[in-house]
Amino acid sequence: MPFQDRPYHRSRPLAQAIRAALFCLPLATLVAAPAAMAQSAVSEQSVRSYEIPAGPLSSALSRFAGEAGVMLSVDGSLLEGRQSGGLSGQYGVDEGFDALLQGSGLQAVRNAQGTYSLAPRAEQASTVELKPMVVEGFALGNALGEVEGYNATHSSVATKTSMPLVETSQTVSVVTRQQIEDQGSRSIAQAVRYTPGLMSSPYGATTRYDYVAMRGINDGSVDNLYLDGQKLLGDSGTYSSLQVDPYFVERIDILKGPSSVLYGRSLPGGLVAMTTKKPQYETRRQLQLSYGSNDYKQVAFDLTGPLEDERIAYRLVGVAKDADNQVDGIEEKRYAVMPSLSIDFTEDTRLTLLAMLQHDPESGYHGGLPAVGSVSSFNGQRISRSFFEGEEEHEQFERDQQMIGYQFEHRFNDVVSARQNFQYLDSRVESEQVYQYGYTTNGLPGDLYREYTGADEALHAWSIDNQLQFLFDTGALSHTLVTGLDYQRRKTKVSYDGGYVSSVNPYTGARPTASYSFYHQYDESRKLEQTGLYVQDLIGLGNWRFSLGARQDWVDVSFDHVDDATYGSHKDEAKLEQFTGRIGVLYAFENGVSPYVSYSESFNPNTSSAYNLTANGWDISLLDPTEGEQIEAGIKYQPLGTDDLYTISFFDLKQSNLSSKDSSEYFFRSVGEITSKGVEFEARVSPMENLNVLASYTYMDVEYSKDYVGRPGINNRGNTPNAVARNMASLWADYTFAQGPLAGLQIGGGARYFGKSWVDAENTLRIPSYTLYDAMLGYDLSRVGLQGVGVRLNLNNLTDEKYVAACNSLSQCYYGEARNVMATLTYDF
Repeated sequence: MPFQDRPYHRSRPLAQAIRAALFCLPLATLVAAPAAMAQSAVSEQSVRSYEIPAGPLSSALSRFAGEAGVMLSVDGSLLEGRQSGGLSGQYGVDEGFDALLQGSGLQAVRNAQGTYSLAPRAEQASTVELKPMVVEGFALGNALGEVEGYNATHSSVATKTSMPLVETSQTVSVVTRQQIEDQGSRSIAQAVRYTPGLMSSPYGATTRYDYVAMRGINDGSVDNLYLDGQKLLGDSGTYSSLQVDPYFVERIDILKGPSSVLYGRSLPGGLVAMTTKKPQYETRRQLQLSYGSNDYKQVAFDLTGPLEDERIAYRLVGVAKDADNQVDGIEEKRYAVMPSLSIDFTEDTRLTLLAMLQHDPESGYHGGLPAVGSVSSFNGQRISRSFFEGEEEHEQFERDQQMIGYQFEHRFNDVVSARQNFQYLDSRVESEQVYQYGYTTNGLPGDLYREYTGADEALHAWSIDNQLQFLFDTGALSHTLVTGLDYQRRKTKVSYDGGYVSSVNPYTGARPTASYSFYHQYDESRKLEQTGLYVQDLIGLGNWRFSLGARQDWVDVSFDHVDDATYGSHKDEAKLEQFTGRIGVLYAFENGVSPYVSYSESFNPNTSSAYNLTANGWDISLLDPTEGEQIEAGIKYQPLGTDDLYTISFFDLKQSNLSSKDSSEYFFRSVGEITSKGVEFEARVSPMENLNVLASYTYMDVEYSKDYVGRPGINNRGNTPNAVARNMASLWADYTFAQGPLAGLQIGGGARYFGKSWVDAENTLRIPSYTLYDAMLGYDLSRVGLQGVGVRLNLNNLTDEKYVAACNSLSQCYYGEARNVMATLTYDF
């Protein structure tokens, strides 16, 4: 029986995962109860120190509720246009609300469960009509919810608790839902392309995976993606890496630098954390139709609202798309649905059930071309962007992925709250590909040497994260203490075929009938298991903010490599214990300026194998885990009374034991060390009403600080890795006309610059710099009587620049996306 049809892959992991989830569900409560009782002596109205600047009353209240750790019901009509003078000093919860609401005619009312709501003062209650209330708070405040416009004020990605961005001692960028839509992003990688320090197209125009290289660290994997606070547990050593459709995503938080203290194994460049759309307690419905270049067709819907029992809300989001590709003969297809349900058992307890089902019958192009013929000309010619080096009869990438999970949160009192997140992932990939690997040496000039690979993979993974949060004071110090215990388990089974295919000439246009020679390559079972225990204390002392974190991980990785006619059968297992830490210091001046400095660490065990030829034959063993460390210093500035944010950061990052391969090898080895030093600048501002501006600049000096291990005759020390530019910059602006004959019209445009980069690690050939221009035009048709209807036109690579985005080696270079035009019709009802 083929391994993919064995009962284990169909039922046993899911059953084990569900049993484990049911077992762990009460864990947070069981652990928290003694802690809650231990804190019973702490007054629920304990006095804490607050430094909240003047500005919109809604922002001040949201920040106060998040820092105080209380739930707040917000009536939108009461806050429109209201300002706050801020809050500075020592306050209890009630006193803090009173001070913030002084002169507003509003009061904060506390019910028996400890939840606060805003209401007019008694003398004004009869004159105010209330809108439906929206609950904000729990332990994470507004750090994970919807954001109006482009500028988020809080994020939880760096601390796992609601934290103002201006007071976070690490670089964090947030891409909001509106930015994703306005820029016409068709993938997560496209959505983050205006973020500093990122290279979101290291494999060119491919849309099969969301590659994001951060701060010069590009290991060719997608191992830095997170979904709803948990690692997206694909296997970066195989084809089983999962992808989330951008229509399912509410916001994307990008954390720069090592982050193992809270997340365990991770890449040192940073991480990309996606937050999916969650159920809302206000009925909303959206239907979206898109059509664009390469016969791109997409239908999407988003339905949410309360059920008959108003404590329960649902959301159902779906996408179906079908498109050709700029490369001849390639298609993309997707059918995906994401249902979710939120249940408010009490005002302090919420359970959100999540699921995602996705079928990708075709997943687009994922190939490359030689540097000679793409970066530089070959006999005066360049290969067309539409040239397909493979064979249609052996071009397949079919992916099925499912996710189920839940998010549980409970607030015991003003001091203690608990959260538990669970996620189970299942993926099946069947693929075939004929790919080129440079020019032949004995064929006709210009002929490409080609090989074949086929894969049949099954992945099952689950993870659970238990968190306890404590809010308390010790003397003049205010503490937000987060403790956690998380666990993740992943198992992948793969079966690979290889082969050789007759050559093809990319310049003549002729495609003779291909001849094939196939063989079975090997089967392999790969496992990873990780348990992590972490603690973090966020301390406030007046205007000072301190962040202290520590974590201990226990990791077990193994593989069982069989049926390999060339290298034989091998097994290996590695048990790893790793300690990581983080420390940050920030000072929040009264004028909105916050300088900071931080140090953080990361590690990432490898499930990839190193092949070494010994006197006894081939030895296959697991690569060493990568390790990273970074020192970062910066300044953040949020002008008082605004949500604008300016950030400049300086970083010194080092990664050791990075797995890689060069143009002369097929297999991964270890790179001794890479260092990355640089500066990033980002501005997310609204200089006037209805105008949004995003600006960024990045300078990086990245080099191999140690040479390849075991590579005689090759010295890469001091060289710059491929797909890394010394200079990057971007600018985006959009404006919506609110009055006059153009009312309802939205116009936007942007430019992205990527400097020169190297084709290979040996630094033998440079890729020229390139600048890409994007544009957007939208109109709100409700202005002409079509209520809820809007249209938008997006143009990416407006000038149709033909460019190579990046290369992996002299034989593998990747053209960037050609000009793409997309029209979208949206109906909200």
